[in-house]
Amino acid sequence: LFFKLPSDSFKYLGWCDIEEHDVRGNQLRCPRVREAGPSEQELFFRGEEHTLKKRKQVTDTEKWQKKLQENWENCAELNLSFQDLGDLYQMENFKRILQRLIRVEKLWLMDNSLTDLSAIRLPRCRELNANKNYFTSFRQLPKIPQIQHLSLAENNIMTLSGISGFRHTPLESLILKRNPCEFQERYRQLVFSSLPNLKMLDGIPKLPEDCSPPDKRGFFRVCTIL
Repeated sequence: LFFKLPSDSFKYLGWCDIEEHDVRGNQLRCPRVREAGPSEQELFFRGEEHTLKKRKQVTDTEKWQKKLQENWENCAELNLSFQDLGDLYQMENFKRILQRLIRVEKLWLMDNSLTDLSAIRLPRCRELNANKNYFTSFRQLPKIPQIQHLSLAENNIMTLSGISGFRHTPLESLILKRNPCEFQERYRQLVFSSLPNLKMLDGIPKLPEDCSPPDKRGFFRVCTIL
């Protein structure tokens, strides 16, 4: 490039805490919730405690004020993509936030190395994008009883086992592109027979041939492409 990018002037700056501001968590569409580095205990076991910075003692009052300012309970739309939140060092803070998203309706979790969120419940979530993660089963997804649009492209979901758990949800659109289950024989018929309310699969509307009853004997057979 013959010119500097807009971010060039910030390339030597580090992350810092701005202690006094009135911005609430639910006002941020793409907040950075990833915490930097391993815990103090982990650093101690690794013999790297010398890298610890002296941390300010936080009182219970300050913790409560921080919780109120985060205000995740009133967040309706949230994008937490591309933060590698599935990492061991990030999961505790990440799940703490997810458990507080009781009113979130649209949630993006793309490319976070996630493997299992089955203990999480998102009661009002209507749209979830969890593309490019490490889910291997529908049973590893969070509880999303109001889901309408679900995108799981580029995960590692092997079979359609567990997909019937969405049968009694208002799910209308499902994306499973570039998952191994996409190559099952009679893949579309199996999905639509399990989800009768589904209107669109992988960006293609429900077609007449998708309504033919699947061959149960071929449920676990995989179509091999050479």
